Amino acid sequence: MAQNTTSAQLARTFGWAMLAALFVYLVNTVLTLGYELPGPASALSGDATLLGTAQLALYAIGFLAAWLWVSKRPDITLRTEAERINRFNVYLIRALFWSVLLIGLADMVISFLRVEDLLEGLFGEQLARDLGKPRFRGPEIHMPLLFLGFVIACVTRGLAFHWLALLIVAAELGIVFTRFIFSYEQAFMGDLVRFWYAALFLFASAHTLYADGHVRVDVFYAGMSPKGKGFINALGATAMGCAMCWTILLNGFGSKSAIIYSPLVNFEVSQSGFGMYTKYLMAGFLGVFAITMLIQFVSQFLEATADYRGDPDARVIASASAH
Repeated sequence: MAQNTTSAQLARTFGWAMLAALFVYLVNTVLTLGYELPGPASALSGDATLLGTAQLALYAIGFLAAWLWVSKRPDITLRTEAERINRFNVYLIRALFWSVLLIGLADMVISFLRVEDLLEGLFGEQLARDLGKPRFRGPEIHMPLLFLGFVIACVTRGLAFHWLALLIVAAELGIVFTRFIFSYEQAFMGDLVRFWYAALFLFASAHTLYADGHVRVDVFYAGMSPKGKGFINALGATAMGCAMCWTILLNGFGSKSAIIYSPLVNFEVSQSGFGMYTKYLMAGFLGVFAITMLIQFVSQFLEATADYRGDPDARVIASASAH
């Protein structure tokens, strides 16, 4: 079957339009909530402003860019496009794994020095006081390490799931040894385990989807033809997967008091004063989950459409990964 037909072009356009909408939504969220711009919704009301109209127009520009990309490169197959999108998602997830590794280790050390009253002797009174403030530790310590994670991800390969899982075991084992052998335990030790544990499961979800490793309630699916499976996967990726991700994003970033946006901008921390200052990042993990899953669902939709059309070179998924 010919791979580059109208159905393939429509599927690619839909996929890139979905990603364009995601990008524009995140930009508009920053502009509206962070810089007090009126927002695209104002252009649809009686209080239309030039800035609000411009923000709404960004969606049209994004959709136009998606259509132009597809129309200018009709030679790209659905499977090639799906793999390109997946590779970008792999980089994004790898960068975030490096970031939470670095931030977790750095914040643990700072919290240990703080609870043992060693910060002032090492860094001076002013810096020791600043390191005890979430609004200092977040921008000055966490954000540079977040950026460093993206740099490291450019020169490394692999998602490092197994290493993060091993570190979680090591951190939990450290709690057991220090508690029962040395009778020593602090709040930051449990915080580190929860921080890495949350990242492992929420960040790994997109890769698990790619490997078809999520639990599938299989009644009829296994006996379907490749075309039938492609139809079910394409429908599920859009009607259920993308819808779920947009629900999380719209509720999580819908206002200044939203459940994801508010903890992030306020650098929310736990009530344990000498614990790690990473609670606000764990709220952000939900946003990361929605974004990476949405990108992966778009990739899955393109691949499933190729399966439905009977395009060649279908990806073979290891049976050990599938459930």
